[in-house]
Amino acid sequence: MAASKKSATPPEAEDARTVKSPRKTTEAYGSTETLERLRASVGSLSSMMRQELESTLPWYRRLSADERSALGLVAQNGITAFVSWYEHRSSPSWVLSDVFGAAPTELTRAISLQRALQLIRTVVQVVEDRVPELAAVEEQTALREAVLRYSREVAFAAADVYARAAENRGAWDTRLEALAVDGILRGENTDALQSRFAALGWTSHSHFTIMVGPAPEEANALFLGTLRRAAVRFAEDVMVGIQGDKLILILGNVKDPESAYLRLSDLFAPGPVVYGPLAATLADATASAKAAFAGISVVKGWPAAPRPVSADDLLPERVIGGDESARRALIVNIYRPLIAASNGLVETLSSYLQGGHSLEAAARELFVHSNTVRYRLRRVCDVTGWDPLIPREAFVLQTAMIVGRLATPSKSSHGKASTSKLPVAKTAPVQRMNN
Repeated sequence: MAASKKSATPPEAEDARTVKSPRKTTEAYGSTETLERLRASVGSLSSMMRQELESTLPWYRRLSADERSALGLVAQNGITAFVSWYEHRSSPSWVLSDVFGAAPTELTRAISLQRALQLIRTVVQVVEDRVPELAAVEEQTALREAVLRYSREVAFAAADVYARAAENRGAWDTRLEALAVDGILRGENTDALQSRFAALGWTSHSHFTIMVGPAPEEANALFLGTLRRAAVRFAEDVMVGIQGDKLILILGNVKDPESAYLRLSDLFAPGPVVYGPLAATLADATASAKAAFAGISVVKGWPAAPRPVSADDLLPERVIGGDESARRALIVNIYRPLIAASNGLVETLSSYLQGGHSLEAAARELFVHSNTVRYRLRRVCDVTGWDPLIPREAFVLQTAMIVGRLATPSKSSHGKASTSKLPVAKTAPVQRMNN
């Protein structure tokens, strides 16, 4: 009996000590002995952790010395913070400050979120493998459970760090994108624009298209994201900007222009949508944007205009609205080629337009057969790209004839135009546009 009483006493005393110990350490997870072992093993755990990173993560070895140092500091902080967390219960908010500290910037620049989680898994694995050396047998289960709970908190904290970094990058990219769009519209220095485009990951170097139309009332980040996702199906690069009530869409290397413009116009608010001429270079994108904005301001002059409509199809309205670039385009692309082509194209076109678009009336006035008039009108279409047999395109040709005559000084009192002695002041801007 004495022996049985003596053998029963120590377990009860041990249970009493086990219950009282957490109270002395303020709701600690382990005993004082385990905590002391953890504190004493921080250095060795950190060394083992670095060796494990070198041997198991190939991308870690490829990092620069500064990047490895930043990540090693994060991992060491994680081990040190685990000891404190194991000793005292606390809210998860400590993870951001104790583990990551001032390293989120370096962390997000050096590795992706996936690699950050691999780093955390390696650190946790190192601690878990040393559990038999760090705790007594009766406390090993509790220590492993604590390691798992700790890894969960650190993983959520890492995700929070990357989410905040992504939000900051998104806000910065939005501001940079707005500056790039504004730079195109104002014709800023090309080198500065190229730098902004490169920072935004723009890869296209030619074939720029600018679309302008009404912006939705709620043009928030969700709408802009939807617009970008839709636009990348048709173009290699996309940039979106909003200025007042106008939505601006800049596209690079559009794959199928006709289909792309039509599909993308559905994402604009109700109203006319105008796209500028294809710009060969970034420097030409400013002229394309100005043409699109000039077109959107006068498109109401053509009630039957399609949606979307090209700024080049609005040349007559733009000339009436005072757009100098449209006047130069009509002279360079229509009037001068007709004059240079000769063979009676100008006279035939004038007679056809003044005669009410009648082939027979033009033939009687020119004393030729109607088939000759028809042939010359086809030549007009070949030379200019505009078909005089289509009423709308005939209106463009008629506007070009008027603008060209007004821009050409009279050679004699008979009013015959001379195209060989145009003023230098008028030819210089045209040459710049062609270049």
